[in-house]
Amino acid sequence: MLIIDDISLRIAGRLLLDHASLTLPAGSKAGLVGRNGTGKTTLFKAITGELATETGSISLPKGTRIGQVAQEAPGTEEPLIEIVLKADAERLALMSEAETATDPHRIAEIQMRLADIDAHSAEARAATILAGLGFDTEAQKRPASSFSGGWRMRVALASVLFAQPDLLLLDEPTNYLDLEGTLWLESYVARYPHTVLLISHDRDLLNRAVSSIVHLDQMKLTFWRGGYDQFERQLAEQRELQEKGRVKQEAQRKHLQSFVDRFRAKASKARQAQSRIKALEKMKPIAAVVDDTVRPFSFPEPVKTVASPIIALNGVDVGYEAGKPVLRKLDLRIDNDDRIALLGANGNGKSTFAKLLAGRLKAEAGTMTVAPGLKVAIFAQHQMDDLRPEENAYEHVRRMMPDAPEARVRARVAQFGLSTEKMNTPAKDLSGGEKARLLMGLAAFEGPNLFILDEPTNHLDIDSREALVYALNDFPGAVILVSHDRHLLEATADRLWLVKDGTVKPYDGDLDDYKTQVTGVSADRREKREAEKASKADRRREAAARRAALEPLAKQIRATEGLMERLRKRIDLIEDELANPALYEKDPIKATRLAKERSELSGQLNGHEERWLEMSAEYEEGIAE
Repeated sequence: MLIIDDISLRIAGRLLLDHASLTLPAGSKAGLVGRNGTGKTTLFKAITGELATETGSISLPKGTRIGQVAQEAPGTEEPLIEIVLKADAERLALMSEAETATDPHRIAEIQMRLADIDAHSAEARAATILAGLGFDTEAQKRPASSFSGGWRMRVALASVLFAQPDLLLLDEPTNYLDLEGTLWLESYVARYPHTVLLISHDRDLLNRAVSSIVHLDQMKLTFWRGGYDQFERQLAEQRELQEKGRVKQEAQRKHLQSFVDRFRAKASKARQAQSRIKALEKMKPIAAVVDDTVRPFSFPEPVKTVASPIIALNGVDVGYEAGKPVLRKLDLRIDNDDRIALLGANGNGKSTFAKLLAGRLKAEAGTMTVAPGLKVAIFAQHQMDDLRPEENAYEHVRRMMPDAPEARVRARVAQFGLSTEKMNTPAKDLSGGEKARLLMGLAAFEGPNLFILDEPTNHLDIDSREALVYALNDFPGAVILVSHDRHLLEATADRLWLVKDGTVKPYDGDLDDYKTQVTGVSADRREKREAEKASKADRRREAAARRAALEPLAKQIRATEGLMERLRKRIDLIEDELANPALYEKDPIKATRLAKERSELSGQLNGHEERWLEMSAEYEEGIAE
């Protein structure tokens, strides 16, 4: 259990938390949300002990292991799989000690502990995590130094997930993941066996991976049960009631004050006036709801409308080296009102395709027809390096409007969603979200017909992401999106293209189908049926028919239960043998064999238990229909 009791935190003289408290039960999966700059990352530093609190305390059970992604990604010559395996310090220490230990009792303890932590399957577990984050078998054997910084951060994430700390702290983990990695992480966090506190602005991740929300607002922490959508509804209802209560109280206060003012001087009414003064003094004011409306995005309309198709590809090959195309045989068409989301794991060629459409790469083969006068804008996170750090937003825009009056330039900057204060702030001092707004505004400055956005939501909080959704839906030109934010894709894209196996093709399914394809976990897509009045006899017949249809599944459940019971009995027998210190003196080979068998049987048991849970849930749902 994580207990935060009356803490205050300050950074560079700025108060971020003011006597805030929170109790997070053991095993919770909680999302930490709040506007950018409110102190979420600072709170993590306080939990890990990196930052001292001004008041109060943060307590955890003794021996609690805290894990978070390392700030610096590994760049050594070690293979990825070895880096991840080394993250479990206890396993490494035990295995090292097992090689030199001579005391039978200690050897027994070591082997039992290795079996408990499933040490013999460690490599398989590490490989599974790396595969989920986008590293195939070949990539797992390569040195970390051969990967870019973004991919190394995935290795750092894999390491902390493999170590399975008792309290897992994740700070915006999806910023360096693609959609496929995000979908995998969503499933992994949801079934993580210990406590998770997750900072994220990804609405879908907060709806599916966590079961509670911790809201950091007005320097306080508030715990809410349920996912993000439920939290948002409850918060809106609470604020509505708060505002109604404030208005009612204000009216009551005015009424009492009016009486006091009229009759304070009259002897006959003095007692009543005094009683009302006391009532006023006791009346605790209800705070007004703070207006925290996010500034909108605004993208200019294309100066000139071009006829569809704006881009047509016929048998196009494209790549970076002659004779070595990354993408082949592209036969695609983009119209002037298309909203297209590009799916596919990183490394499959999404950026290559975007560069082709933007004219930054030439077709090696085939024909690419572009509408006359077509303007293409592209936004990507790496463009942040292109900002001039000492210049503010006004100066960046002034370069593009050298002859315009100051008021007009500032009005244009305001369309980016930057306040007057931020207009005059050097780019290097802007937050990640503010830099993203500036870059998007500069990219779309001339009113493009086609706007390509590569991971536009990184560094944007939830409300800013929602504002971006509205802006993209209002934009009259074509849009192509690459994003790990499923909510953004669902809210803006009406076509899906899959970049895979060296080509780009339309994807027939929706994002639920794609998630099932990527994770193997089917999303619940059954629509709620309207309740129909039926007789008891009809319901009995329906129930009987469902039971008959589900009988094969019920037999599988019973068979799995029998198998699980046999595995448990065998594991119990092995543990009894391993608990005998004499075994390690008389027959150490047998002890090692039994320990390995126990680990394998435990893995089988876990697999059968998961299958049993899935089948049981399916059976119960089928019966309940």
